Amino acid sequence: MVLLSLFGICFLSATIVPFPSEVAFLYCLKLKENAFAVICIASIGNSLGGSTNYFLGKFGRAKIAKKKSPKSEELIKKFGTYAAFFSFIPFVGDPLMIALGFYKTPLFLTFFLMTLGKTLRFVFIYYSASFLIN
Repeated sequence: MVLLSLFGICFLSATIVPFPSEVAFLYCLKLKENAFAVICIASIGNSLGGSTNYFLGKFGRAKIAKKKSPKSEELIKKFGTYAAFFSFIPFVGDPLMIALGFYKTPLFLTFFLMTLGKTLRFVFIYYSASFLIN
């Protein structure tokens, strides 16, 4: 039940709804849940939430803007996919994933980089806070 709650919180925190995924992540570790499982569940939930933002941008494109800037589209298509790695950054990651969806960056590479960044973030938090948890 704890890991299911972690999944939900991590999912919501990666959408446009602000939730403290780090607190839930550390709480699960404090409860002596399996660290590998906690990292995997948090990463999957967070990545699926980021994917939701991508699809909001992709399918909400017609409603978001009637006129798009060719220059910004060119920049996003050139560098944007790699920016998905940084989607874990608070307050930046959510709009970033919406923008990547808006400009329809390559799906596989975008999701791979997003998931890699989010997973490495949880690994970093785990190792950084491991002395507090034990």
